[in-house]
Amino acid sequence: MSRIGNSPITIPDGVEVNIQGNHVSVKGPKGTLERTVSEKLSISIEEGKVIVKRPNDETEMKSLHGLTRTLINNMIIGVKEEFTKQLEINGVGYRVQKQGNDLNMSLGYSHPVIYKAPEGISFDVPNANTIIVKGIDKELVGQIAAEIRTKRPPEVYGGKGIKYSYEVIRRKEGKTGKK
Repeated sequence: MSRIGNSPITIPDGVEVNIQGNHVSVKGPKGTLERTVSEKLSISIEEGKVIVKRPNDETEMKSLHGLTRTLINNMIIGVKEEFTKQLEINGVGYRVQKQGNDLNMSLGYSHPVIYKAPEGISFDVPNANTIIVKGIDKELVGQIAAEIRTKRPPEVYGGKGIKYSYEVIRRKEGKTGKK
């Protein structure tokens, strides 16, 4: 029994949810999101709540049930309040600057790394070592943060690179000489 899929999603004030067959669109103060979900599940709005139901108890249906409910919930949360991911840059000479909507990063390469902001994503740079990725689509925010992190992943010997703010880098001991 899917505990997540069975719980209804409350629609907050200022958010409008439209369901047409298997197409869900959510409109709120921050923007509009649309998604097409599996045709096998039934989605309805009852008494200001979104309810997702599955036809049977097969394993695939149970998985889709919880997933679909979570995706719709993330859409509702996203249009009400934005999702954010915070990245930190560590290393001597490593820094980031905002140029318009894009990021200009100095990451120890012979050239600056320019990252263009896709539609629906904005960047905040409160200081030279912090990047905040913002957007209403949780999946896109996570994907963009992961792509920025791949420009210089943290290394285990010096701890230099781009990491998530909550990430802990396990450090390794360097080589020792023979005595």
